[in-house]
Amino acid sequence: MIELIDKGVYLLNGKEFATDTTGLPTPDEARENTITYGILRAHDVDGSKGDKMRIRFDAMMSHDITYVGIIQTARASGLEKFPLPYAMTNCHNSLCAVGGTINEDDHVFGLSAAKKYGGIYVPANQAVIHQYAREAMVKCGNMILGSDSHTRYGSLGNMGVGEGGGELVKQLLRNTWDINAPEVVLVWLEGAPKKGIGPHDVAISLVKAVFDNGFVKNKVLEFAGPGVKNLPIDFRNGIDIMTTETTCLSSIWVTDDEVKHHYEIHNRPEDYRELRPGDVAYYDGVIKIDLSKQESMIALPFHPSNAYTIHELQANPEKILREVEEDAKKRFGDKISIDLVGKIRDGKVMADQGIIAGCSGGTYDNLAEAASILKGQSVGNDYFTISAYPQSVPVYMATTRNGVAEELLEAGVVIKPAFCGPCFGAGDVPANNGLSIRHTTRNFPNREGSKPGNGQISLVALMDARSIAATAANGGVITAATDVDYTNEHKPYTFDAKIYERRVFNGYGKANADEALRYGPNIKDWPKMYPMQENMLLELAAVIHDPVTTTDELIPSGETSSYRSNPLKLSEFALSRRCPEYVGISKRIQKEDHERRDGRCPAKVEEVLARVGAKAADTSLGSCVFANRPGDGSAREQAASCQKVLGGDANICYEYATKRYRSNCINWGIVPFTIAQDTEFPYTVGDFVFVPGIRKAILDGKEEIMAKVISADGVKDLKLYFKNLTADERQILADGCLMNYYAAQKK
Repeated sequence: MIELIDKGVYLLNGKEFATDTTGLPTPDEARENTITYGILRAHDVDGSKGDKMRIRFDAMMSHDITYVGIIQTARASGLEKFPLPYAMTNCHNSLCAVGGTINEDDHVFGLSAAKKYGGIYVPANQAVIHQYAREAMVKCGNMILGSDSHTRYGSLGNMGVGEGGGELVKQLLRNTWDINAPEVVLVWLEGAPKKGIGPHDVAISLVKAVFDNGFVKNKVLEFAGPGVKNLPIDFRNGIDIMTTETTCLSSIWVTDDEVKHHYEIHNRPEDYRELRPGDVAYYDGVIKIDLSKQESMIALPFHPSNAYTIHELQANPEKILREVEEDAKKRFGDKISIDLVGKIRDGKVMADQGIIAGCSGGTYDNLAEAASILKGQSVGNDYFTISAYPQSVPVYMATTRNGVAEELLEAGVVIKPAFCGPCFGAGDVPANNGLSIRHTTRNFPNREGSKPGNGQISLVALMDARSIAATAANGGVITAATDVDYTNEHKPYTFDAKIYERRVFNGYGKANADEALRYGPNIKDWPKMYPMQENMLLELAAVIHDPVTTTDELIPSGETSSYRSNPLKLSEFALSRRCPEYVGISKRIQKEDHERRDGRCPAKVEEVLARVGAKAADTSLGSCVFANRPGDGSAREQAASCQKVLGGDANICYEYATKRYRSNCINWGIVPFTIAQDTEFPYTVGDFVFVPGIRKAILDGKEEIMAKVISADGVKDLKLYFKNLTADERQILADGCLMNYYAAQKK
């Protein structure tokens, strides 16, 4: 069904692959003829065709986990007004009950900021962030930057990029998003999906094919081919939003009459234009997908790439589920007791809960298909439950008017307002040892909201809404939608703009400097952060040898999100579900550094420095995390800022899982060190890494440095790398963080 072609190809007229490359332009020349490069070059402020790009975006998106911190950072850096359309949605903290008033305090702050600086404010439960972008913000040929990793609108002709808050701050201050000119991979779609197949089936198969091998990491996916015309807009959106899980940089699709219709029904026909590759376009690789061969899929814990066909799972359930159990035991040890094999009854796997929600699941088409499968059926009154979250009020209105909501409710589905919570553990947390099947974006460890440190474990498997509905109709027995007979007779989606016109505050271009920002008691300024000193002494506060460490592990999602506007409070949760001792160790190291700065350097630190011939006066002391491959998942900058708030000065790894996490580290003054893949790292918590002359090396443009590890076994050399840093990024690191960098510019 999926074929990977790991070599460059030429596409002619957007229709066929060149078999003879004689006389064709060079790859670098022909890559400029991709849709990707047409858009990127148009947004590159340098206007050249070089191998570096400095991008300015057309619009930005944030939600209520991130926008307070972004605005606070930008305000401290000299923000006067928003220079581009900036929409702030309230779809992540709208149902969290932790902390009393603090969620709504953040929302009030957001509205006051929209009035003061000229922003767009979308009240709670009106729309999830990416659906509002689809309905009100996208334009063909544009670029949108979002402080959410699933910022993907390529299916509508608008390139979307998810980054940490620091990158949005740069745009607010008219700086740029700096990248190496990316490679482009063509996703070539053929055929048409059969009845019962949905976008999540295709997306899960795509992630399975490319995640582990890094086939598309930091590259742009460009979708084309004869199969595109066979996919409705919601189907395309559902695939596109999941490209984040492939670790690609961004995505873009060819546009056609289906996309044109989207803009027409959303009252913005002028925002459509046709996007096609040029006559001769070069791609650095190809992913061929035959949609006609797609099967109903399930992605088992703990990653969207851990995927099987539903038929494969039901044919050999015990072996497959035991592998998940073994994986869980490796991750959590004796903290939890897991029994997935106990879900097998009469040879079939049973689920406990079904969820259709968010930017990927709560589309009109998904809900209409699910309702058609469940029409006249019942989800029963046993342990299995199911909830659906339409992704915006306009979608909810359409489901109500067209009979979709009625059929879902009659079957026993609970319909809830637009909310992202089930995707990150802030809603519908299953019972202990529960198995939840979800049309949401991720199923990482703990992301569903359980707390393994407290002996709790529940698990999420990703499935398409169609198969979730088929499972619900079958009493919770996991069932492929291709195995049920149904007819979808619902009317197609039509958009009603009234609710946005009446409820959304659109102040772009109408900044009112006299408007006062409204602060709740939980909204705090960032603590003081120090510039880099000449030398750096790092104490390892966490050492993680898991293959991948997600941002959900670095800073847990769920109920902790209520504290996102309080840096000190939130930092208390850093690595709490993976290395609970990390916060205490980091605080102790930070206290010792404060004593050093006051001229009272602890004897232990003096002893370590003496072993490498260094002095406390010009050597900082900070905590450090080692992980094999950190940063997969969310764009949330707090995964890095919490480390910094606790005195973190650097991370060491073999590879950063995503560009966005590495960028977050840089913007918060955390040096993103790497080591060679063949370098052993046998060191443990409490060992020290001394990096001499690091400030000069960074400012001089060096990319590697010899460090020394001080442990009980003696002092050993360790080569550290810090490659591919821009001049601005080097200065940000030297200044200690992005805020310090902008403050220095104002002097």
